Amino acid sequence: MKTIMLVCAAGMSTSLLVSKMEKSAEAKGIEADIFAVSASEADANLANKDVNVLLLGPQVRFMKSQFEKKVADKNIPVDIINMQDYGMMNGEKLLDHALTLI
Repeated sequence: MKTIMLVCAAGMSTSLLVSKMEKSAEAKGIEADIFAVSASEADANLANKDVNVLLLGPQVRFMKSQFEKKVADKNIPVDIINMQDYGMMNGEKLLDHALTLI
């Protein structure tokens, strides 16, 4: 089971991306817990869940170094969601990217 956490400003805009990623994971036979949270909810989720990869929405990319410091001891890769994939809601491409980071 792979746990993929998406972080954005409010947790709303990434929810559609989550459902597209879930459909792609299902089609590929990959067990994944994919969820989106707002930047303010991220710390609680990192404390309570065994997250494998953390992806930041383009609107919170400026927080990348903060998140890298927070998860440095947990060995969780942190990356920014490609602006084009985000805009096109390309769940399949984003899932593949998340899996390569893990």
